[in-house]
Amino acid sequence: MPSGMRDWRSRFAEAGAALNGTVLGQEEAVRLILLSVLCRGHVMLAGDVGTGKTTLLRAVARVIGGPYARIEGTVDLLPADLLYTAHIDEDGRPRIEPGPVLSEGGDLSVFFFNEINRARPQVHALLLRLMAERSLTAFRRQVDFPHLQVFADRNRIERDETFELPAAARDRFMMEIEVNAPADAGDRMALAFETRFHDTGQLIATLPEGLLPFRALNDLAVAIQEEVHASDTLKRYVHDLCEALRDPAAAGLKIEGADPARLVHGGVSPRGMQALVRAARAAAWAGGRDAVLPQDVREVFGPVMAHRTFLTPANEPRRARLIPALIGAAFDAVPVPAA
Repeated sequence: MPSGMRDWRSRFAEAGAALNGTVLGQEEAVRLILLSVLCRGHVMLAGDVGTGKTTLLRAVARVIGGPYARIEGTVDLLPADLLYTAHIDEDGRPRIEPGPVLSEGGDLSVFFFNEINRARPQVHALLLRLMAERSLTAFRRQVDFPHLQVFADRNRIERDETFELPAAARDRFMMEIEVNAPADAGDRMALAFETRFHDTGQLIATLPEGLLPFRALNDLAVAIQEEVHASDTLKRYVHDLCEALRDPAAAGLKIEGADPARLVHGGVSPRGMQALVRAARAAAWAGGRDAVLPQDVREVFGPVMAHRTFLTPANEPRRARLIPALIGAAFDAVPVPAA
């Protein structure tokens, strides 16, 4: 692998160490987010309120050195609110200023949509175009966002005045990553008692800026996909895992408390399978290899596939238990290829 790629891998490791020193107890989330950065894939964040999702994304934006913007989902939010804001200036004249998406121009690198399910479907539609095409039409011109990565999270507590994303919208997110409270009691006490964690702005400012220069990430992503290969047996392994999730009964899966023949309403799309391959290649590259191993596939399988697997209406309320059980059953049933 060229020396330039070795330098990138060193930077990737340094970025992970820096982020883990800033956002405690989120090692898995940090690694998965950095893998998504290597793939240029959009991410849905999951987790309870106050677990550090915004801090983590601001820290990621600092490490890649790109502009960061965010918007809060509300029931009265309009698509135009993403593009511009209107106000009265000091002279009493109406003025229109760029909104959060346009505030940094085409250099926007990280955009965070907080509580996306509080916004109406019309807003989701505009965001999906932004995600799919990395461009928007505003002020009678097209604005391109070549470096953009979109993150979003959902309000999982309140149900009133929320609008869940349809399947097609969720499939646009490469990964869904859990950001939960740290499992370690020492980390939780440090976050509560160590004053350096109380001022997030000052904390993030201590991070090295631009370790993973955002303008170079697109080329890096292409190089990783081209240089990391997969054997024929690995390709069959990926195919069989995806088919097991699509039709668990045909794959002979056993899931306690559920009928495999009546469990899955919609399986993994070709886009989802492509996302899995891209993420597995990035994991292999980060591990210093030029070939994908089964362990790379298994590392990213849940974050890439869980939100793309849609259960029948009778089983959807038990999603939190059934999806991990389904993925575990697929791992057990599909033989792991020899190295």
